[in-house]
Amino acid sequence: MSRADKKNGQIVYFSHGGGPMPLLGDTSHRRMISFLENLTSRLKKPEEILVISAHWEEAFPTVIGQQAPPLFYDYYGFPESTYDLTYPAPGNPKLAGEVTKRLKAAGIKSEVNKTRGFDHGLFVPLLLMYPQGKIPCTQISLKQGLDPKEHLLIGKALKPLLERKILIIGSGFSFHNMQAFSWGSDREKDGENDAFQDWLAETCTGDISAQEREKRLIDWEKAPHARYCHPREEHLLPLHVCAGLAEEAGEILFDDYILGKRSLGVGWL
Repeated sequence: MSRADKKNGQIVYFSHGGGPMPLLGDTSHRRMISFLENLTSRLKKPEEILVISAHWEEAFPTVIGQQAPPLFYDYYGFPESTYDLTYPAPGNPKLAGEVTKRLKAAGIKSEVNKTRGFDHGLFVPLLLMYPQGKIPCTQISLKQGLDPKEHLLIGKALKPLLERKILIIGSGFSFHNMQAFSWGSDREKDGENDAFQDWLAETCTGDISAQEREKRLIDWEKAPHARYCHPREEHLLPLHVCAGLAEEAGEILFDDYILGKRSLGVGWL
């Protein structure tokens, strides 16, 4: 299926920042804030949104299936106001059902969760992108074990969703070493991170075959300084789902600094 055939659906992977800090106007997130606030000008307005969140793992891919999900404040130690945030976007049980249907057709077991709320991997970026919260949303988990090939296959299984006027967001962070972030710095030189981000940009947007792209993503631990940038890969794997959906080269939408570290955003628009 070419991009022309799936022009209704749009896919983006980006870094969602540190907890609710982007919503507090944190200076080390200023480039990310500007990017997300302006990203919608590059997008066709979607009728529904599906988010793959780095902050949710289940034994099987699991989708939020309630009509009005609350917010799940899955962060700690922030100002009291960040626990009073609201995002009134309706849930999307029909889309949740379609997600599980597509996964089942591909032989992937999945579940619907009717009690969990939207975590900050969804509501932080969407409060910046679509602050009125009128677009129906749902969220899908990662699969425990964090196998990269399995997450590529999840994306492939969901490809028919791109026939809809949908925005699919991989909400993660292309650099996620909590010990290495520069919490007080706007920009920090880091050659090891640069090497990994360069590899990731080439993998996702370079002139290589789809087979080579998949191989590189499956073997991502072989990339330069991979485990320095991702001691644990939950913030990278939403990208694998996006790449599995797209099955072609994307474009770099963001290449700048968050919490002092270079980070990428990739789109298939």
